[in-house]
Amino acid sequence: MQVLDGQTLTPPPIWLMRQAGRYLPEYRQTRAAAGSFLDLCYTPEMAVEVTLQPIRRYGFDAAILFSDILVIPDALDRNVRFEEGRGPLMDPIDPAGILALKPDQVIEHLKPVFETVSRLRRDLPDETTLLGFCGAPWTVATYMIAGHGTPDQAPARLFAYRHPEAFDHLLALLAEVSADYLVAQIDAGADAVQIFDSWAGVLGEVEFQRYAVKPVRRMIDSVRARRPQAKIIAFAKGAGIQLKHYRQQTDADAIGLDWSVPLAFAAELQKDGPVQGNLDPMRVVAGGAALDDGIDAILQVLGNGPLIFNLGHGITPQADPATVSRLVERVRRTAA
Repeated sequence: MQVLDGQTLTPPPIWLMRQAGRYLPEYRQTRAAAGSFLDLCYTPEMAVEVTLQPIRRYGFDAAILFSDILVIPDALDRNVRFEEGRGPLMDPIDPAGILALKPDQVIEHLKPVFETVSRLRRDLPDETTLLGFCGAPWTVATYMIAGHGTPDQAPARLFAYRHPEAFDHLLALLAEVSADYLVAQIDAGADAVQIFDSWAGVLGEVEFQRYAVKPVRRMIDSVRARRPQAKIIAFAKGAGIQLKHYRQQTDADAIGLDWSVPLAFAAELQKDGPVQGNLDPMRVVAGGAALDDGIDAILQVLGNGPLIFNLGHGITPQADPATVSRLVERVRRTAA
Protein backbone atom coordinates (compact mmCIF):
# COMPACT_ATOMS: atom_id res chain seq x y z
CA MET A 1 0.00 0.00 0.00
CA GLN A 2 2.94 2.34 0.62
CA VAL A 3 4.25 1.71 -2.88
CA LEU A 4 0.79 2.32 -4.33
CA ASP A 5 1.01 5.70 -2.61
CA GLY A 6 4.21 6.34 -4.60
CA GLN A 7 6.83 5.44 -2.00
CA THR A 8 10.07 3.60 -2.78
CA LEU A 9 10.79 0.71 -0.41
CA THR A 10 13.93 -1.38 -0.06
CA PRO A 11 13.41 -4.28 -0.40
CA PRO A 12 10.29 -3.84 -2.53
CA PRO A 13 7.11 -5.69 -1.60
CA ILE A 14 6.56 -8.93 -3.48
CA TRP A 15 3.63 -11.09 -4.53
CA LEU A 16 3.13 -13.33 -7.57
CA MET A 17 0.23 -13.57 -9.96
CA ARG A 18 -1.41 -17.01 -9.58
CA GLN A 19 0.61 -17.52 -6.39
CA ALA A 20 -2.22 -19.75 -5.15
CA GLY A 21 -2.27 -22.45 -7.77
CA ARG A 22 -1.26 -25.75 -9.27
CA TYR A 23 2.46 -25.54 -8.48
CA LEU A 24 1.62 -26.03 -4.78
CA PRO A 25 0.83 -29.59 -3.59
CA GLU A 26 -1.49 -28.24 -0.89
CA TYR A 27 -3.49 -26.43 -3.56
CA ARG A 28 -3.88 -29.60 -5.59
CA GLN A 29 -5.24 -31.39 -2.54
CA THR A 30 -7.82 -28.68 -1.89
CA ARG A 31 -8.72 -28.51 -5.57
CA ALA A 32 -9.37 -32.26 -5.67
CA ALA A 33 -11.62 -32.01 -2.62
CA ALA A 34 -13.61 -29.14 -4.12
CA GLY A 35 -14.99 -31.02 -7.10
CA SER A 36 -15.34 -28.37 -9.79
CA PHE A 37 -13.17 -25.28 -10.18
CA LEU A 38 -16.15 -22.97 -9.79
CA ASP A 39 -17.15 -24.80 -6.62
CA LEU A 40 -13.68 -23.95 -5.30
CA CYS A 41 -14.18 -20.28 -6.22
CA TYR A 42 -17.65 -20.10 -4.65
CA THR A 43 -16.96 -22.02 -1.41
CA PRO A 44 -15.56 -19.43 1.01
CA GLU A 45 -13.85 -21.96 3.29
CA MET A 46 -11.90 -23.45 0.40
CA ALA A 47 -11.22 -20.16 -1.39
CA VAL A 48 -9.84 -18.71 1.86
CA GLU A 49 -7.67 -21.77 2.38
CA VAL A 50 -6.04 -21.67 -1.06
CA THR A 51 -5.55 -17.90 -0.83
CA LEU A 52 -3.71 -18.33 2.48
CA GLN A 53 -1.54 -21.27 1.39
CA PRO A 54 1.20 -19.20 -0.36
CA ILE A 55 1.12 -16.65 2.46
CA ARG A 56 1.91 -19.40 4.96
CA ARG A 57 4.70 -20.78 2.78
CA TYR A 58 6.41 -17.62 1.60
CA GLY A 59 5.15 -14.66 3.61
CA PHE A 60 4.28 -12.65 0.51
CA ASP A 61 3.46 -9.01 1.14
CA ALA A 62 0.08 -9.38 -0.55
CA ALA A 63 -2.55 -12.08 -0.78
CA ILE A 64 -4.76 -12.02 -3.85
CA LEU A 65 -8.31 -13.30 -3.62
CA PHE A 66 -8.63 -16.78 -5.11
CA SER A 67 -11.27 -16.54 -7.81
CA ASP A 68 -11.39 -16.22 -11.61
CA ILE A 69 -12.08 -13.44 -14.09
CA LEU A 70 -14.89 -15.53 -15.60
CA VAL A 71 -17.14 -15.38 -12.56
CA ILE A 72 -18.64 -12.28 -14.20
CA PRO A 73 -19.94 -14.11 -17.30
CA ASP A 74 -20.93 -16.97 -15.00
CA ALA A 75 -23.04 -14.48 -13.03
CA LEU A 76 -24.53 -13.37 -16.37
CA ASP A 77 -25.79 -16.94 -17.01
CA ARG A 78 -23.35 -17.81 -19.80
CA ASN A 79 -23.02 -21.44 -18.64
CA VAL A 80 -19.36 -21.18 -17.67
CA ARG A 81 -17.55 -24.45 -17.00
CA PHE A 82 -13.95 -25.58 -16.73
CA GLU A 83 -13.00 -28.83 -18.45
CA GLU A 84 -9.71 -30.62 -17.87
CA GLY A 85 -7.44 -30.21 -20.88
CA ARG A 86 -9.74 -27.65 -22.54
CA GLY A 87 -9.75 -24.75 -20.09
CA PRO A 88 -12.73 -22.45 -19.60
CA LEU A 89 -15.79 -22.90 -21.81
CA MET A 90 -19.10 -21.05 -22.03
CA ASP A 91 -21.98 -20.53 -24.40
CA PRO A 92 -20.87 -18.11 -27.16
CA ILE A 93 -22.89 -14.91 -27.29
CA ASP A 94 -24.38 -13.10 -30.30
CA PRO A 95 -25.75 -9.53 -30.64
CA ALA A 96 -29.21 -10.58 -29.52
CA GLY A 97 -27.75 -12.36 -26.53
CA ILE A 98 -25.83 -9.24 -25.54
CA LEU A 99 -29.02 -7.20 -25.46
CA ALA A 100 -30.67 -9.89 -23.32
CA LEU A 101 -28.01 -9.89 -20.60
CA LYS A 102 -29.32 -9.12 -17.11
CA PRO A 103 -26.67 -7.27 -15.10
CA ASP A 104 -28.87 -6.79 -12.01
CA GLN A 105 -28.27 -10.37 -10.87
CA VAL A 106 -24.46 -10.21 -10.85
CA ILE A 107 -23.75 -8.92 -7.34
CA GLU A 108 -26.23 -11.31 -5.73
CA HIS A 109 -24.65 -14.25 -7.57
CA LEU A 110 -21.17 -13.25 -6.36
CA LYS A 111 -22.01 -12.95 -2.65
CA PRO A 112 -19.84 -15.99 -1.79
CA VAL A 113 -16.83 -14.11 -3.19
CA PHE A 114 -17.47 -11.18 -0.87
CA GLU A 115 -17.76 -13.58 2.05
CA THR A 116 -14.35 -14.95 1.10
CA VAL A 117 -12.88 -11.44 1.04
CA SER A 118 -14.31 -10.66 4.48
CA ARG A 119 -12.91 -13.86 5.96
CA LEU A 120 -9.52 -13.26 4.39
CA ARG A 121 -9.24 -9.77 5.82
CA ARG A 122 -10.06 -11.22 9.23
CA ASP A 123 -7.57 -14.11 8.94
CA LEU A 124 -4.63 -12.38 7.24
CA PRO A 125 -1.90 -10.61 9.22
CA ASP A 126 -2.60 -6.88 9.43
CA GLU A 127 0.58 -6.07 7.48
CA THR A 128 -0.42 -8.30 4.53
CA THR A 129 -2.25 -6.42 1.79
CA LEU A 130 -5.40 -8.10 0.50
CA LEU A 131 -5.90 -7.67 -3.22
CA GLY A 132 -9.21 -8.09 -4.97
CA PHE A 133 -9.44 -8.29 -8.75
CA CYS A 134 -11.52 -8.69 -11.87
CA GLY A 135 -10.98 -9.08 -15.58
CA ALA A 136 -10.99 -6.07 -17.86
CA PRO A 137 -14.05 -5.78 -20.14
CA TRP A 138 -12.08 -6.52 -23.34
CA THR A 139 -10.54 -9.72 -21.98
CA VAL A 140 -13.79 -10.99 -20.47
CA ALA A 141 -15.62 -10.15 -23.71
CA THR A 142 -13.18 -12.23 -25.77
CA TYR A 143 -14.21 -15.36 -23.89
CA MET A 144 -17.89 -14.47 -24.08
CA ILE A 145 -17.76 -14.02 -27.85
CA ALA A 146 -15.75 -17.14 -28.70
CA GLY A 147 -17.01 -19.33 -25.86
CA HIS A 148 -13.41 -20.33 -25.12
CA GLY A 149 -9.88 -19.02 -25.24
CA THR A 150 -8.16 -18.58 -28.61
CA PRO A 151 -4.53 -17.78 -29.54
CA ASP A 152 -5.22 -14.31 -30.97
CA GLN A 153 -8.84 -13.61 -30.00
CA ALA A 154 -9.79 -13.41 -33.68
CA PRO A 155 -13.49 -14.19 -32.97
CA ALA A 156 -13.85 -11.16 -30.70
CA ARG A 157 -11.87 -8.87 -33.00
CA LEU A 158 -14.00 -9.90 -35.97
CA PHE A 159 -17.21 -9.55 -33.96
CA ALA A 160 -16.19 -6.02 -32.92
CA TYR A 161 -15.69 -5.01 -36.57
CA ARG A 162 -18.93 -6.60 -37.74
CA HIS A 163 -21.14 -5.59 -34.80
CA PRO A 164 -19.57 -2.43 -33.33
CA GLU A 165 -22.69 -1.20 -31.56
CA ALA A 166 -23.40 -4.54 -29.90
CA PHE A 167 -19.76 -4.91 -28.92
CA ASP A 168 -19.62 -1.42 -27.41
CA HIS A 169 -22.79 -2.24 -25.47
CA LEU A 170 -21.16 -5.42 -24.14
CA LEU A 171 -18.02 -3.58 -23.04
CA ALA A 172 -20.08 -0.85 -21.34
CA LEU A 173 -22.16 -3.44 -19.51
CA LEU A 174 -19.06 -5.35 -18.40
CA ALA A 175 -17.43 -2.11 -17.24
CA GLU A 176 -20.50 -1.28 -15.16
CA VAL A 177 -20.90 -4.66 -13.45
CA SER A 178 -17.14 -5.08 -12.98
CA ALA A 179 -16.91 -1.71 -11.24
CA ASP A 180 -19.77 -2.76 -8.96
CA TYR A 181 -17.90 -6.02 -8.31
CA LEU A 182 -14.71 -4.18 -7.34
CA VAL A 183 -16.55 -1.77 -5.06
CA ALA A 184 -18.18 -4.73 -3.30
CA GLN A 185 -14.76 -6.37 -2.84
CA ILE A 186 -13.37 -3.14 -1.38
CA ASP A 187 -16.35 -2.87 0.97
CA ALA A 188 -15.79 -6.47 2.05
CA GLY A 189 -12.18 -5.74 3.04
CA ALA A 190 -9.93 -5.64 -0.03
CA ASP A 191 -7.14 -3.08 0.44
CA ALA A 192 -6.53 -2.64 -3.30
CA VAL A 193 -7.72 -4.20 -6.54
CA GLN A 194 -6.17 -5.25 -9.84
CA ILE A 195 -7.78 -5.20 -13.28
CA PHE A 196 -6.44 -7.96 -15.55
CA ASP A 197 -6.50 -7.22 -19.29
CA SER A 198 -4.74 -10.43 -20.28
CA TRP A 199 -5.49 -10.07 -24.00
CA ALA A 200 -4.75 -6.37 -24.51
CA GLY A 201 -1.70 -7.28 -26.59
CA VAL A 202 -3.71 -8.48 -29.59
CA LEU A 203 -5.23 -5.04 -30.20
CA GLY A 204 -4.10 -2.47 -32.74
CA GLU A 205 -3.64 1.19 -31.86
CA VAL A 206 -7.22 2.34 -32.50
CA GLU A 207 -8.74 -0.78 -30.98
CA PHE A 208 -6.54 -0.52 -27.88
CA GLN A 209 -7.93 2.91 -27.16
CA ARG A 210 -11.51 1.86 -27.79
CA TYR A 211 -11.56 -1.60 -26.20
CA ALA A 212 -8.77 -1.55 -23.59
CA VAL A 213 -8.37 2.06 -22.43
CA LYS A 214 -11.92 3.45 -22.56
CA PRO A 215 -13.70 0.64 -20.64
CA VAL A 216 -11.00 0.43 -17.97
CA ARG A 217 -11.12 4.20 -17.48
CA ARG A 218 -14.89 3.93 -17.19
CA MET A 219 -14.47 1.27 -14.50
CA ILE A 220 -11.89 3.24 -12.53
CA ASP A 221 -13.94 6.44 -12.68
CA SER A 222 -16.97 4.51 -11.43
CA VAL A 223 -15.06 2.92 -8.56
CA ARG A 224 -13.44 6.21 -7.54
CA ALA A 225 -16.73 8.09 -7.67
CA ARG A 226 -17.97 5.80 -4.91
CA ARG A 227 -14.69 4.92 -3.12
CA PRO A 228 -12.34 7.89 -3.68
CA GLN A 229 -9.45 6.31 -1.76
CA ALA A 230 -9.48 3.07 -3.80
CA LYS A 231 -6.07 1.88 -4.97
CA ILE A 232 -6.13 0.25 -8.40
CA ILE A 233 -3.49 -1.64 -10.40
CA ALA A 234 -4.11 -2.02 -14.15
CA PHE A 235 -2.35 -4.83 -16.01
CA ALA A 236 -2.55 -4.73 -19.81
CA LYS A 237 -0.52 -7.76 -20.86
CA GLY A 238 1.33 -7.44 -24.17
CA ALA A 239 0.44 -3.77 -24.65
CA GLY A 240 4.07 -2.79 -25.33
CA ILE A 241 4.61 0.80 -26.43
CA GLN A 242 0.91 1.50 -25.83
CA LEU A 243 1.72 1.44 -22.12
CA LYS A 244 3.44 4.81 -22.54
CA HIS A 245 0.29 6.74 -21.64
CA TYR A 246 -1.83 3.91 -20.24
CA ARG A 247 -1.52 5.03 -16.62
CA GLN A 248 -2.63 8.58 -17.43
CA GLN A 249 -5.40 7.41 -19.76
CA THR A 250 -6.91 4.99 -17.25
CA ASP A 251 -6.03 6.88 -14.03
CA ALA A 252 -4.63 3.69 -12.47
CA ASP A 253 -2.42 4.06 -9.39
CA ALA A 254 0.05 1.49 -10.69
CA ILE A 255 0.55 -0.43 -13.91
CA GLY A 256 1.55 -4.06 -14.21
CA LEU A 257 4.24 -4.94 -16.73
CA ASP A 258 4.62 -8.25 -18.53
CA TRP A 259 8.05 -9.79 -19.07
CA SER A 260 8.35 -8.49 -22.64
CA VAL A 261 8.53 -4.86 -21.45
CA PRO A 262 12.19 -3.73 -21.71
CA LEU A 263 13.55 -2.57 -18.39
CA ALA A 264 14.71 0.74 -19.86
CA PHE A 265 11.13 1.43 -20.97
CA ALA A 266 9.85 0.23 -17.59
CA ALA A 267 12.13 2.78 -15.90
CA GLU A 268 10.59 5.53 -18.03
CA LEU A 269 7.11 4.39 -17.04
CA GLN A 270 8.19 4.33 -13.41
CA LYS A 271 8.93 8.06 -13.51
CA ASP A 272 5.16 8.62 -13.61
CA GLY A 273 4.40 6.30 -10.70
CA PRO A 274 4.53 2.75 -9.34
CA VAL A 275 5.14 -0.22 -11.61
CA GLN A 276 4.62 -3.91 -10.92
CA GLY A 277 6.50 -6.80 -12.45
CA ASN A 278 8.05 -8.16 -14.49
CA LEU A 279 10.06 -11.37 -14.15
CA ASP A 280 9.54 -13.95 -16.89
CA PRO A 281 7.65 -16.90 -15.32
CA MET A 282 9.93 -19.26 -17.26
CA ARG A 283 12.86 -18.03 -15.19
CA VAL A 284 11.10 -19.45 -12.15
CA VAL A 285 10.76 -22.79 -13.93
CA ALA A 286 14.42 -22.70 -15.02
CA GLY A 287 15.74 -21.64 -11.61
CA GLY A 288 19.46 -21.24 -10.96
CA ALA A 289 21.35 -18.47 -12.71
CA ALA A 290 18.43 -17.69 -15.01
CA LEU A 291 16.29 -16.88 -12.00
CA ASP A 292 18.98 -14.93 -10.16
CA ASP A 293 19.98 -12.87 -13.19
CA GLY A 294 16.37 -11.93 -13.94
CA ILE A 295 15.73 -10.84 -10.36
CA ASP A 296 18.95 -8.86 -10.14
CA ALA A 297 18.31 -7.01 -13.41
CA ILE A 298 14.85 -5.86 -12.29
CA LEU A 299 16.09 -4.72 -8.89
CA GLN A 300 19.06 -2.91 -10.42
CA VAL A 301 16.94 -0.93 -12.90
CA LEU A 302 13.66 -0.49 -11.00
CA GLY A 303 14.65 -0.93 -7.36
CA ASN A 304 15.33 2.75 -6.80
CA GLY A 305 11.76 3.74 -7.61
CA PRO A 306 8.26 2.66 -6.57
CA LEU A 307 8.23 -1.04 -7.43
CA ILE A 308 6.04 -4.01 -6.55
CA PHE A 309 8.09 -7.08 -7.46
CA ASN A 310 6.04 -9.64 -9.36
CA LEU A 311 6.12 -11.91 -12.37
CA GLY A 312 5.25 -10.66 -15.83
CA HIS A 313 2.30 -13.06 -15.84
CA GLY A 314 1.02 -15.91 -13.68
CA ILE A 315 3.29 -18.53 -12.18
CA THR A 316 3.07 -21.81 -14.11
CA PRO A 317 2.26 -25.29 -12.76
CA GLN A 318 5.80 -26.42 -13.66
CA ALA A 319 7.38 -24.11 -11.07
CA ASP A 320 9.15 -25.79 -8.14
CA PRO A 321 7.95 -24.43 -4.77
CA ALA A 322 11.57 -24.47 -3.60
CA THR A 323 12.52 -22.17 -6.47
CA VAL A 324 9.81 -19.74 -5.41
CA SER A 325 11.40 -19.71 -1.96
CA ARG A 326 14.71 -18.83 -3.58
CA LEU A 327 13.02 -16.02 -5.52
CA VAL A 328 11.51 -14.46 -2.41
CA GLU A 329 14.74 -14.77 -0.43
CA ARG A 330 16.82 -13.20 -3.19
CA VAL A 331 14.48 -10.24 -3.65
CA ARG A 332 14.54 -9.53 0.04
CA ARG A 333 18.25 -10.19 0.55
CA THR A 334 19.65 -8.51 -2.55
CA ALA A 335 17.63 -5.37 -2.13
CA ALA A 336 18.18 -5.06 1.60
